[in-house]
Amino acid sequence: MKIVYNWLKDFVDVKATPDELASRLALSGTNIGGIENGPHGAVIDAEVSSNRPDSLGHYGIAREISAIYKLPLKPVTPKPKESTAAKAADAAHVEIQSPELCGRFTARVIRGAKIQPSPQWLKDRLEASGVASINNVVDATNYVMLELGHALHAFDYDKVRDHRIVVRRAKPSEKIRTLDGIERILAPGICVISDGDSSRAVGIGGIMGGAETEISFSTKNILLECAWFEPVAIRRAARALKLHTEASTRFGRGADPEMAELASRRCSELILQLAGGELLSGVVDIYPGKRAPKKILLTRAELLRIMGADVPDKEIESSLSALGFSPVRVDQNRGAEGSLLAAWECTQPSWRADVEREIDLIEEVARIYGLDKFPPRLPAARQGAARLPHYEAEARLRERLIGLGYQEILTIPHVAEDRDALFRPPDVQPARLANPLSEEANVLKSTGIVTMTTALEWNLNRGQRNVRLFEIGRHYRLRGSESIETPILTIGATGQAREKGLYETAREYSFADLKGDIDALGAFAGGSTWNEGGSAWLNPAGRGRIALHNEAIGEAGELTRRVAEQLKLRQEIFLAELQLAPLYSAIREAKESRKYQPLPRFPGVERDFSLLLADGTHFSDVVAAIRALNIQEIANMEAVDLYRGKNVPAGQYSLLVRVTFQSRETTLTEAQLTDFSARIITALEKQLSAHLRST
Repeated sequence: MKIVYNWLKDFVDVKATPDELASRLALSGTNIGGIENGPHGAVIDAEVSSNRPDSLGHYGIAREISAIYKLPLKPVTPKPKESTAAKAADAAHVEIQSPELCGRFTARVIRGAKIQPSPQWLKDRLEASGVASINNVVDATNYVMLELGHALHAFDYDKVRDHRIVVRRAKPSEKIRTLDGIERILAPGICVISDGDSSRAVGIGGIMGGAETEISFSTKNILLECAWFEPVAIRRAARALKLHTEASTRFGRGADPEMAELASRRCSELILQLAGGELLSGVVDIYPGKRAPKKILLTRAELLRIMGADVPDKEIESSLSALGFSPVRVDQNRGAEGSLLAAWECTQPSWRADVEREIDLIEEVARIYGLDKFPPRLPAARQGAARLPHYEAEARLRERLIGLGYQEILTIPHVAEDRDALFRPPDVQPARLANPLSEEANVLKSTGIVTMTTALEWNLNRGQRNVRLFEIGRHYRLRGSESIETPILTIGATGQAREKGLYETAREYSFADLKGDIDALGAFAGGSTWNEGGSAWLNPAGRGRIALHNEAIGEAGELTRRVAEQLKLRQEIFLAELQLAPLYSAIREAKESRKYQPLPRFPGVERDFSLLLADGTHFSDVVAAIRALNIQEIANMEAVDLYRGKNVPAGQYSLLVRVTFQSRETTLTEAQLTDFSARIITALEKQLSAHLRST
């Protein structure tokens, strides 16, 4: 919402500069996006939260300023001159057939208006608020909407058949051409405004009017609508139609039903000023949804418990009075300043439907009084804190990943279904949201890869080429009617594994780096194993499945080019996802089974074997062949170097394997080492057709 600083002064005599005002509004809970200084003065860009529709008008913001600065708020009391010869009730008829969709509908009639361009002052204020000028009558409805926060609509009275308005549900496959010139098909359940011909829709209630009854320069007579529509129904309709307007924003968040008649009267006054004409006396006001004001009790004891500090009586009463809650002291000690038993009965104003409980009133008092005035303190603990069983294992994984150069992220699990489908296993049913915030967030992620690729994409699009991320979270799937939440670790990396240094060249991150990092995590659990295969979104030439003790826990690899191009990722992307529950259990078991052993007193000896192996032979095959010899003196085996190229036959590669021999009983002799080496070479030649490389 764009707040025109000079417009606010129509309602409250604020002396603070626009910068000071924006800062103070931000401290009281109104998020400020920025301030623009243009030909119409300062314009404050306020990001109004979804529970504060009262702040979607200049008068609502002025009420906030009145409470903050303790300034009087000027009342809005329009008194348009009405005709004594004709009544609105005789000229227009309104029927609400669906009160569950429309809780109030008011109508006024103006005859003999002259449609023309708006005066410059009106155009300037609309332009400063980001609204285009159309003509004086339409501009008047937009002006009042921005002023009072309540949307209105003007119909060409002569085009409304039988001068009758019917508010009803849309019929199956009903169509309407809206003011933007688009023909839309309405789903059943959408609120429709129809005229005397009940089969003809002339507006979508709370969202947009129809083109057939719009105000044009030939219009003479006006039917002015100001209504209140049920918020949930408006949000659903706007999402179904993909039609989000200034009106749907206000009604969808819960506009003030009591404002309808006042806004209608204010708009009538403005139209008479701008377009002339005759306003028929009275108003057609159908109000089936009127509710009695709600009473809410506020006590000092609860204020002290929640905030940990006191607020003076006068501050409580002035703040709540300025916001419209009309506090009345009701305890037996009324009149006693600062009484611990003090209690106030407050009346919920119609424009603050979000304030329903005592805790809400405490929040109102605290934000207006100033949160900075409350000393920071921790609440008293009611029970001892206890760490979760997997706390230590998770902490070790997090520390290791950070040590390997990864940064932790937290993402929102709501994702678009088409993006989730790129990575979702074919046998998995997605968990769809019944009431999603948007079409781009209509399912819960069925795999952490969805949000990880989004995070990598976001960083790459902002110039961050070298990125390594991890997330500890959950994925969500359906198994029949049962919902399954699985704790997972997701890893994503792209760019360089090593930057250029004084003695080293730059090196790109590769699948080997990802595999090494995952093996480093698996070491906590006694070692992980890799098997061939993986999902279709992984590159077959660089992927694998990860297992612990023959139990599959995840997969890792390079994102296939097909998917990368769909997501417009122009770098090699490496991803992994591991299930955390079996990993935590294995880490705990490895820790419990770990036993102390003294360090060997005798030195270890390393022997390198430069092997020629056929393509497709894995290092795990080499390890298995050597382990099968059951040589107790083998302390460690590692792959040191891999080479393909000159002097290596086609279809083969060179692998340098380093074996460490060590005995706990004696120093190994050269004869023993020679025997061990010969047995290893013989086993590799027989089982893997390996050969020692001579050049």
